[in-house]
This record gives sequence, structure tokens and C-alpha cells, in this order.
Amino acid sequence: MLELIGLAAGLLLGILYPLSISSAMTLYAGIGLLAALDSGLGGFRARLQGEFHTGIFLSGVVGNAAIAVFLTWLGQKMGIPIYLAAVVVFGTRLFQNFGEIRRELLTSGPKKGKIKQDIEDFGEQSTK
Repeated sequence: MLELIGLAAGLLLGILYPLSISSAMTLYAGIGLLAALDSGLGGFRARLQGEFHTGIFLSGVVGNAAIAVFLTWLGQKMGIPIYLAAVVVFGTRLFQNFGEIRRELLTSGPKKGKIKQDIEDFGEQSTK
């Protein structure tokens, strides 16, 4: 539920305060968005499997974004589209994570109850 609230808040902010990105930065923004989507789905998958660790998630977000932006920058300096390596890797991982999330949600009834209980526990902790 918390994830959906965050998604709705982000969409609302994006609609109310549109952001313009210069044409020189669109490639970096696209690669950064792909890295963020990969990390987000990976974190959600880890959460469903009961293996989520905040430190690992945050280091993955920062590390993935840094590598992707570096490859994009290096490729632009060399005149070679090296950023395509990041697109292929992150794109493949997005589909893999989505497949694992789908399987987890469709095959594990007890895990649904655990997630619901964790959300309720989190709500109780935040109100204390």
C-alpha cells in the first residue's frame, strides 16, 4: 500500500510540476530512469522473497546509476554508443525481475499474508 501511495504522489508531483530536460541531457535521464526502474523492481522482488536489505538496495541504486551515467558519458566522449550496454543489461534485468515478481505473486499465497502483515506492522510502528 505504501508503494502505491508513493507512486501516486510521484505521479501527482510530475503532473503538477512538469520538468523540462535539455536535449543534451535526455540520454542521461533515460539511462538514469532505466537504472532506477531496474533497482526498484529488484527491490520489490527482494521484498517479496523476504531478502530485502536497505543498504543493498541503496548501494544498487547509486551504483547502477553511476555506472550507467559513466558509460553514457564515456561513449559520448569516444563517439561510440557504449550506453547501449547499460540499456541491454538493465532491460534484461527488468524483464527477469518482472517475471520473478509475477511468479511470486501468482504462486505463493502465504507470502501475500506476510506482506500484508508487514505493511500493517509498518503502519503501527510509524504511528508510535
